[in-house]
Amino acid sequence: MRKLVYYIASSVDGFIADPAGDGDIYPISEEFTRYATAEYPETLPTHIRRLLGIEHAENVRFDTLLMGRGTYQPALDMGVTSPYVHIRQIVVSRSLKVSPDPAVEIVSGDPVAAVRDLKAQDGRDIYLCGGGDLAGQLREEIDELQVKAYPVVLGSGIPMFSAGFAVTDLAVTSSRVFDNGMIFTTYARKR
Repeated sequence: MRKLVYYIASSVDGFIADPAGDGDIYPISEEFTRYATAEYPETLPTHIRRLLGIEHAENVRFDTLLMGRGTYQPALDMGVTSPYVHIRQIVVSRSLKVSPDPAVEIVSGDPVAAVRDLKAQDGRDIYLCGGGDLAGQLREEIDELQVKAYPVVLGSGIPMFSAGFAVTDLAVTSSRVFDNGMIFTTYARKR
């Protein structure tokens, strides 16, 4: 069975973006960029892959990307309707009923049912790209968290999970510190 993996950048205090939703606030690491291009090239948007010279790199871990409307909107604001052309793209949205691009699927119904259907299909794991509201709705379906915790405190912003209180037990399966102080930790859900 495929896993739903929440692969996300976060501040030490648990925010994935500033209050306006900008996630481009974390310091860039040359070491992590080399690591990500080799191990997670599919998580990089198409325009970044071009800049890094890896636009034709094979997907390593994921073949499907799932994101909320808030995560998709910045690309739309720039006129980019398919920000990850190298991977199957699914946007969960209550307001966006018709896709602006044939390469982007829209799920306007129950995201939990959609994820369960995706997990039952053959393929690689599913990359939950964001945001916090969608992650909160899918918390019970997330099998693994891969958190890039940057050594910054934001104080407020978009939380990693927008959901009510519930304890979810996790086990650390790997952890690595990169040159900019970012700690990349993988957590498996205890079931």
